[in-house]
Amino acid sequence: MNTQEIATKLVNWCKEGDFEKPYQELYSPKIVSIENDGKGENGIAEGFEGVQKKGEWWKENFEVHSTEVSEPIVADNWFSVKFNMDTTHRPSGHRSNMSEIAVYEVKEGKIVKEQFFYDEDN
Repeated sequence: MNTQEIATKLVNWCKEGDFEKPYQELYSPKIVSIENDGKGENGIAEGFEGVQKKGEWWKENFEVHSTEVSEPIVADNWFSVKFNMDTTHRPSGHRSNMSEIAVYEVKEGKIVKEQFFYDEDN
């Protein structure tokens, strides 16, 4: 698959609310996932195991009420997607709307890197 095909599949699955299938079908086993600047508890996750642990942490700590997903913007081996999410932080009960840009790198038909950019003061 080329970058556009991967980007389109990821966006379609996310719009359907299936955030697991992209990891199973589109991601390299050597995936690197970075939150903002890579600092903090889940700043950098590597490989399927690391990404799975990060996902479990997210599910434990956040209730997602709704998600909006943009169409991808593709440039060579890179693409970006904007996510808008309405979430509640379970430990504090704080509900907020957040917007983030996800940037993905594709090599050899798989996503090898993802990085999320967002304001942390929501």
